[in-house]
Amino acid sequence: MKQATGLQWSKLYPRVRRAFASVVSVCILGSAGSVAWAQGLVDARHATYPQRPVRLIVPFTPGGSADIIARMVADAMQAPLGQAVIVENRAGASGLIGAEAVAHAAPDGYVIGLGTISTLAVNPVLLAHVSRIDPSKDLAPIVALTSIASVFSVHPRLGVHNFGQFVMLARGKPSLLNIGSSGVGSVGHLIIERLNASLKIRLHHIPYKGQGPVVSSALSGETHVLSDQYPSSAAHVNSGRLIPIAVAAQERLPALPQVPTFKELGHPALNDLAITWFGLVAPAGTPPQIIDKLNTAANAVLNEPVMQERLQAMGVQVLGGSPQQLREMTQEANRSVRDMVKEGLIKLETVRKP
Repeated sequence: MKQATGLQWSKLYPRVRRAFASVVSVCILGSAGSVAWAQGLVDARHATYPQRPVRLIVPFTPGGSADIIARMVADAMQAPLGQAVIVENRAGASGLIGAEAVAHAAPDGYVIGLGTISTLAVNPVLLAHVSRIDPSKDLAPIVALTSIASVFSVHPRLGVHNFGQFVMLARGKPSLLNIGSSGVGSVGHLIIERLNASLKIRLHHIPYKGQGPVVSSALSGETHVLSDQYPSSAAHVNSGRLIPIAVAAQERLPALPQVPTFKELGHPALNDLAITWFGLVAPAGTPPQIIDKLNTAANAVLNEPVMQERLQAMGVQVLGGSPQQLREMTQEANRSVRDMVKEGLIKLETVRKP
């Protein structure tokens, strides 16, 4: 084949350039078409989600408030989702094991988790040295579910019947009164330290392994004071085995109209810290369309009158709302815990000692 001369090439060049441009255009269009086709498949998969049961990991043992509420919501979400939501308890390490299981799951919407003030706000501060995740980065909020009021009660043997009498007794006999928590670094421990700082008293903290022994010790008189979620204390309060003197709630409980909130008593930080709340979370990177479907389903369930009646009968407040609302709740609680560390109310070296 003869090599083209300079004159011949000058005539051929425009045609070669046009042909090359055409090939490039076809390639680009083909590539764009492939991307659009692949995106269409992804969108279609999200549109048909869920196509199999969803696992809801609860980072605590069966039978507690977190487990009960998770199962109520999970059962009801089957209707709007069209698939079963199966609760799986993965307890241990103050909720770290369950939270890490959710964070490390595939971000496809088939594994979600129950998040709490402990797992989302407290553990990242107090247990950061042993946690393998950062909930603010590794978990995506779906929806806030409920909040539970706490009741602050005393043993009848103390001889006090209201908050003012209790404060006078505690100040007059510093370090004499005992109060239990479910462990060093638990939310109960934080409440005790905030209580001591806010009231300028010194209750002696006794850590137990779980909230069950804490309640038992208060009923027996081994400890004198109890901070506990209202649903688990209601029977003991109603029977007179415990005397309620304050509640941590947005407003007074209908079942205890005579008992003021900590906010009314002038201690809003203590009030907010002692309100337990639960929400749903997913692994970070879960597609927004799936987060939206789960959020819509959960809100539909929470808005059902029957569900609201059941929860309110337990002393539980329905929340709901957008993923951002759960994110803001978590951030506010996290700031509160960090402030306690800065104030020296909680010493990290004490929490983290072997």
